[in-house]
Amino acid sequence: MQIYVVRSGDTISEIAQSYGVIPDLLAADNGLAVNAPLAVGQTLVIRFPKTIHTVTAGETIYSIALQYGVTTLTLYRNNYFLHGLPTVRSGDILVIEYEQERKLGTFGVNGYAYPYIPIEQLDATLPYLTYLTPFTYGISADGGLLPLNDAELLAAAGRYRTVGLMHLSTLTEEGSFSNDRSSVLLQSEDNQEQLIRAIIQNLRRKNYYGLDVDFEYVYPDEREAYAQFIQKLRDRLNPLGYPVIVALAPKTSAQQQGLLYESHDYALLGAAANAVFLMTYEWGYTYGPPMAVAPLPQVRAVLDYAITEIPREKIFMGIPLYGYDWTLPFQQGASKADSLSPKRAVEIAVQFGAEILYDEEAQAPYFYYTARSGREHVVWFEDARSMEVKLRLAAEYGFQGVGFWNLMREMPQLWPLLDSLYDVEIIE
Repeated sequence: MQIYVVRSGDTISEIAQSYGVIPDLLAADNGLAVNAPLAVGQTLVIRFPKTIHTVTAGETIYSIALQYGVTTLTLYRNNYFLHGLPTVRSGDILVIEYEQERKLGTFGVNGYAYPYIPIEQLDATLPYLTYLTPFTYGISADGGLLPLNDAELLAAAGRYRTVGLMHLSTLTEEGSFSNDRSSVLLQSEDNQEQLIRAIIQNLRRKNYYGLDVDFEYVYPDEREAYAQFIQKLRDRLNPLGYPVIVALAPKTSAQQQGLLYESHDYALLGAAANAVFLMTYEWGYTYGPPMAVAPLPQVRAVLDYAITEIPREKIFMGIPLYGYDWTLPFQQGASKADSLSPKRAVEIAVQFGAEILYDEEAQAPYFYYTARSGREHVVWFEDARSMEVKLRLAAEYGFQGVGFWNLMREMPQLWPLLDSLYDVEIIE
């Protein structure tokens, strides 16, 4: 696998010819049409097929997999253009095997999704996931479990040997995180018992694999109570076969101030849970100044602190699947950036003829453009280069895996990139 950075005048066909690969496959791996216009500075993931198969009339994805002694899941991963679906047409070219790629190892890969994700978008990503985490079950004012319409997501996951993680947060009926909801729960043994019984019932009824807990903005004086609740969940769920994962705010020290951080005690929560999910993103955010969402130095600072408090093999590193578009000049307290997908970011660069630049320190792409209104904008997002750097961190630090927030934002080239770097763990 190689990552190519587009230069002025490049076309997909010419790039494919220079690398000796099939233009249709190169385009498809990057979510593009062969004749799609390109932006200077845009990245393309290039993979090198070793064995290919041209589909003939009457063949199916299942018969082709049987013929070559591979799984249908392997064919889906090798051929992103299938979008996880078994439909093939006469003349389609399938990659059976790629030239030897030096994979970093086997890792768990988690992806978060809202119930309203387009099912075709979900199908395209599920072959590359160990876990799917529908977002989110909340907590009612009296400590009960707020429902989630997750049936379609879980049914889709089951088709790809992807297991579901039940996500529990303090999100209210109105869609905001509430420290009052967590407080009601943490201050009442009866409410905790009621909620745990409801969780167990839901895990069993919907055949979830485990529980992912994400309590944000917990009151600082309830730090120990929160860790005790996670330990209680583990004590109750582990004997039933369900692991407990807890999400952690991106801290760089035990003394870090702020409501988001103070109640997330890495040592206590890391000991209480089976695994943790580090939310290593959102330095660049809607109301903040323009910058990368997950700049490498800041991400590394969190990882370096985390491994002093939590065993490496318990850690999942969070990776953002989104960026932001700021209107300039930025004004603190008045400016608001729009969130967008990496795919949409590149489309904007192409539309306005912008050159995509790359910040070597942050390890993130960005570009400027002038909108039709005449206002200047800056966009920070993720591309194949920034994603490769982040994916390699899991191997460098010896982590259990990575998790993507969230699958609602499209980045087609991520999945062929991930497949070239990782053997994705499958839970038997």
